Amino acid sequence: MEAVPVRARAYVACVAVAALLCLLPPPAVRAPWWAVLLLAALYAGCEQAAARWRYAGTFHPVLLAGAFLLPPSAAALVALPGALLSPVGQRPRWLRRLWRGAQLAVGVWAAARVHGTLGGRDAVAASDFPYALVSAGAAVLAFCLVLSLLDGGILALADRIPVRRAWRGLFLRSLAPVAVHGLAGLMMAVLWRSPYGPVAALLVLLPMCVSWWAFAQYHRERAAHQATIRALVQAVDIKDEYTRGHSERVGQASMMIARELGMDDARTEVLRFAGILHDVGKLGVPTRLLRKDGPLTPEERRVIELHPEYGHEMVRGISFLGEARAAVLHHHERLDGSGYPYGLRGAQIPESARVVAVADAFDAMTSTRSYSRARPVGAALEELERCAGSQFDPRMVAALVNALSRHGWHPAVTADETDVPRPRPGVAGPQGARR
Repeated sequence: MEAVPVRARAYVACVAVAALLCLLPPPAVRAPWWAVLLLAALYAGCEQAAARWRYAGTFHPVLLAGAFLLPPSAAALVALPGALLSPVGQRPRWLRRLWRGAQLAVGVWAAARVHGTLGGRDAVAASDFPYALVSAGAAVLAFCLVLSLLDGGILALADRIPVRRAWRGLFLRSLAPVAVHGLAGLMMAVLWRSPYGPVAALLVLLPMCVSWWAFAQYHRERAAHQATIRALVQAVDIKDEYTRGHSERVGQASMMIARELGMDDARTEVLRFAGILHDVGKLGVPTRLLRKDGPLTPEERRVIELHPEYGHEMVRGISFLGEARAAVLHHHERLDGSGYPYGLRGAQIPESARVVAVADAFDAMTSTRSYSRARPVGAALEELERCAGSQFDPRMVAALVNALSRHGWHPAVTADETDVPRPRPGVAGPQGARR
């Protein structure tokens, strides 16, 4: 990131100057420096732990507890050591640390200022509920608003995102998690001012730290899952060069169908995996058959038709795939029982496989291959509708038609269409490919 635009560097410098102004205390205000140092050390320790756990976030409860307990200038100081000393993965590191420290200092200052103006510190000291919730809620809103405004500015200037999109959704997306952190910060502040003192306040962080650790473990496991799937798909793409990108597009179409059917996010993600991995069994098929230019002999076709079983054997031990494993095995079954590998018919075919079958056929028809030109999306959908009830599940076809009518087809990965396709006999029917 050494090529950060000059205007973005100037923006960071302006926010840093604003942060320095926030740190200047009014002459008549005395801050409890022991509390500032303790909260700053606690926040810095939490940031180091977050980096160790690879948790992509910040410990807002400590910052907001400082906003509820301290004058604005002292509260802003709490954020600086942790932000300036926290590990940074990308360059320029000094600029990223400066930005983070300045942004948090301004945000915490604004939260503390709003909280103090509404008499929140007195309410916290007296444990005056529900008024303490009102002032704390206003402070959380101010904190979230300032961070969103500053984030939008850096997105527009550093990442060159159009201004009309830079701030879109930032505030609403961050409000819920920051509100939860604000509630934890308020609990810390109330216990801090109680007869039990700061030690009791620290206990509030214990369950949150456990949840953050579990969340980090979940994301680490999810990243490992994604890496496993990516490696398998890349291996298929290398072996069958004419279908490069096909797996990702089938995953995207499967996800669109699942959402149109009202499936929850977890199941939608599994069906995306199913679409991505549906052809992984081609790794077990001789490359010469996948790339053969002429017609396949019956024996060669039987070998290729083993790829669903090969794929199922490859993924059957990957537990997180769930019903995606059944889709890998049965995505070439047909409703009338003429499909393979087992000739299942109707409701015998798993729902996940019926989703992937439609997505697979749609992408095969709308992609240019070595042996066929891409059909227009409308023509492909007409062919799917014609075969609905005999080859494809009509519900899945209707779901894809409805999804595409609303969102269009904008695949994230497109096939290479620079080569003129060579004539070659293929399989009859809408799938139009050696599948």
